[in-house]
Amino acid sequence: MALEPLAPETRNYIDGKLVDASNGGHFENVNPATEEVIGVCADGTKDDMLSAVAAARRAFDESDWANDHALRARCLRQLYEGMLEEKEQLRSIVVAEAGACASLTGFMHIDDPIEMMSYWADLANHYTYEQRMTDVPFMGQPQGRILRREPTGVVGAITPWNVPVYLNIAKIGPALASGCTLVLKPAPDTPWSATHLGKIAAEKTDLPPGVLNIVASSDHLTGEILSTDPRVDVVTFTGSTATGRRIMECAAGTVKKIFLELGGKSANVVLDDADLAGPLGMGAMCCVHGGQGCAITTRLLLPRSRYEEGVAILENAFKTWSYGDPTDPANLQGPQISKRQQERVLSYIEKGKQEGARLLVGGGVPKHLPKGYFVEPTLFVDVDPDSTIAQEEIFGPVLCVIPFDDDDDAVRIANNSIYGLSGAIHSGSEERALAVARRIRSGTLSVNGAMWFHVDTPFGGYKQSGLGRENGEMGFEEYLETKVIGVKSTA
Repeated sequence: MALEPLAPETRNYIDGKLVDASNGGHFENVNPATEEVIGVCADGTKDDMLSAVAAARRAFDESDWANDHALRARCLRQLYEGMLEEKEQLRSIVVAEAGACASLTGFMHIDDPIEMMSYWADLANHYTYEQRMTDVPFMGQPQGRILRREPTGVVGAITPWNVPVYLNIAKIGPALASGCTLVLKPAPDTPWSATHLGKIAAEKTDLPPGVLNIVASSDHLTGEILSTDPRVDVVTFTGSTATGRRIMECAAGTVKKIFLELGGKSANVVLDDADLAGPLGMGAMCCVHGGQGCAITTRLLLPRSRYEEGVAILENAFKTWSYGDPTDPANLQGPQISKRQQERVLSYIEKGKQEGARLLVGGGVPKHLPKGYFVEPTLFVDVDPDSTIAQEEIFGPVLCVIPFDDDDDAVRIANNSIYGLSGAIHSGSEERALAVARRIRSGTLSVNGAMWFHVDTPFGGYKQSGLGRENGEMGFEEYLETKVIGVKSTA
């Protein structure tokens, strides 16, 4: 796939202007597939973040943004059209800085998030913000009530590096559509996927100053200001459960509204009446994008009665899996995002071997890829469901295969996790698969390969996979407060 030459915006976007860091600092952006520095980005400071928060507060309190639904719809439509114009540049950016395979950018990385912005533009104008409730009696007289939904205020959004354009838009779209203002702190590993959106906002929209602010920084603690500053009303975060816990602690001091999309250790349950060739022939799909996805099914549960048959299919799938250069359209797996992340994944693989799991395929750094932060597609079988690699989120191209006895045992193992984000069930009987799905405690589930993901689908998890939901009207309502007004009935 031919990619457009890189021409990213490297400045931050604060109070309606593209600006360098207040101290003139920059940090390097590294291509994880080549380990080469591909450019720099403005290194936002604490003062820059405070300026962004002040601008967002002022825009919410002093402008018509919160109440002018038509203005919001128009600006988001302009942002959508601007992203369409910059689609190929955004594609080049996400391949270069995130190591995303170009073959995947037509889905979650680029094309889908652009179309999502169109959805948010429409919802901004068509959502029912106010409605009359049924009258109720009080002291012998009917009483009227108005149910009203209003934007909560200033949103602090903190996003990770794995699917950066999508995740940035998943915060920006509904927050602005609802009437909130927003400060975005993107991951330092993928800054341009955010700062280039600032360029589009600055040059192609009528967004009032301060409504959208983007502050990239190499310092993770710069983002912590969003969790502690009393001028911020909402914090939304996608990332690790450990960081989510920290955000909850920091936000408690000012009793902020928070919602979190956190980790996962999702189970793919293959029942004994399933056609194994389908789900297991595609078993290495857990390695897509280096396994760097929170909803990826990284535990595969196989019935003991068909265990060896299933393992043989998986072994072949992993040995024939194509991976490497993300610009090669034949590949669906590129590098890990950084050297640190590569080492983390390799340390989990060593832990798996130490704890007795059988390493069947992969397990190291590929010899044919001396440059880049690559990890071989890795298949562990005979995995203890209580072991470290079966319990902790690895965020790498590693599959853990666990045997089970019957449907009850499969449900027990699937639910044996602090997480509850996603999962899958395969069976020759849809009724049986649905019966199992209804017993698994997770926010999303696929039956026989069906796709649940869409912009109108509320996405989020049970247990320590997060709080609240993203996307759809439920995701939009995370940014709204509820007000009830009593009025004299006219009945």
